[in-house]
Amino acid sequence: MLALAADLALLAVAFAEGLTTLDWASPIESWIAMAAAGGLLVRHRWPWISLLLAAPAFALGLAAFAGLIALYSVACREQRRWALVLAGLVVFAVAAAPWRGLPLPQYTILALAYALLYAGGPVALGILIRTRAELAARLADLHASRESERQLIAMELLREERVNIAREMHDVVSHQVSLIAVQAGALQVSTADGPIHHSLKNIRLLAVRTLDELRAMVSLLRAEDSSQPITPQPTVADLPDLIANSGTPGEAELDLPEDLPLPVQRAVYRTVQEGLTNVRKHAPGAHASIRAVATGTEILVSIRNELVLPVTDVDNLPGGHGLMGLRERAEILDGVLTATVGPEAFTLTLRLPR
Repeated sequence: MLALAADLALLAVAFAEGLTTLDWASPIESWIAMAAAGGLLVRHRWPWISLLLAAPAFALGLAAFAGLIALYSVACREQRRWALVLAGLVVFAVAAAPWRGLPLPQYTILALAYALLYAGGPVALGILIRTRAELAARLADLHASRESERQLIAMELLREERVNIAREMHDVVSHQVSLIAVQAGALQVSTADGPIHHSLKNIRLLAVRTLDELRAMVSLLRAEDSSQPITPQPTVADLPDLIANSGTPGEAELDLPEDLPLPVQRAVYRTVQEGLTNVRKHAPGAHASIRAVATGTEILVSIRNELVLPVTDVDNLPGGHGLMGLRERAEILDGVLTATVGPEAFTLTLRLPR
């Protein structure tokens, strides 16, 4: 809308300049001046045509404004340097032509200076505007590519975290299903009742089949890592070692029962691990306070550390990508993960229903 208003204003000035020639120029010269003004209508699509229509009037001193705008339009859209140099030289020669009526000694220096301004000013301004638009377009492309890269990184991190969750699921589910299969097999041997024996046999077969399907699913999720063995995942019993080996000064309050479901224990451990990683990465040397307790209704995990970065860097806390997987874990367990940046500290909090 603003660009349209600017175009209309330029056209109005150009036509007004052409109308002034009706008082002192011949009809043919007035038509030449009006043609120069009319050429500005096509300056965005055909700037060279606009310049050609304005050149005769510019040479006769009838439409200086239309000629300058037409040359500016050519400079905004013409990529070829030799063409711009040629257009500038033509306008310079036309503006410096010795038919202005001034005596030659007075004309030379003054006319050459004006001609240089008439030719160089619009060309320089047009190149500046075109370069600015090209830089803006390149910056937009760079921003889009960085945003795409950020999304790819986030997707890769989520994929890796889902693979880790699949491994942990294998630990939890396979252990429990294996117990079902073993107990069903033991009962099958110890019972003589035919129907019960048959049911126990089916339970054991279903358990074994479930284990096979679970291993196949985990192998698919792990993709290129499927040849590596699935190692046991840490639990809340490993938290003291994690905190002691983190190298982060502070205190810890750990009061969690050992019979928590294994997925909950994994989520608690990973949250503390991520919190300590953020301290080392974004606030090295900061004092940290770790709290992991169980109440009657929920499991509460909190990692709070001082901010030691400049105020301008506070908004960059934390790194962000590692929290995506933690939030997904919390949602799977019907919990909530929050990261809060205060004036003096950063707090990572996990709440899980008990």
